[in-house]
Amino acid sequence: MCDLIKKSGFDYGFDPKACERCAGKCCIGDSGYIWIDESEIVNLSKFLKISPDAFKDRYLDKFGLRYSIKELKFKDGYACCFFDQKALNCSIYDYRPKQCMTFPFWDYFKHNFKELERECIGVKR
Repeated sequence: MCDLIKKSGFDYGFDPKACERCAGKCCIGDSGYIWIDESEIVNLSKFLKISPDAFKDRYLDKFGLRYSIKELKFKDGYACCFFDQKALNCSIYDYRPKQCMTFPFWDYFKHNFKELERECIGVKR
């Protein structure tokens, strides 16, 4: 039996052990925004041993005042530029943005559970 992570306001739980056999489905698919804030940019640039400005130039797209991690073509869709396409997992897992850390507990999925089930094998009602 697995220990599901639960979050108040969500009618489903998440088994983090499912990530080991998933192949990164939450990191690939349709194009979207992978929002990252200034503190996350600083932490990730330190991890990568480059300046925040170099990090922004190399890995981010700017939309108004916000930054999103760049995506690359992958199979029939897109993948986060930090998705390891050989290992099929996140290459910056311990430094990933809050948006990634909070998946699958996004308000959007409160009303779109069937879509979430297609994307994440670890969610259970």
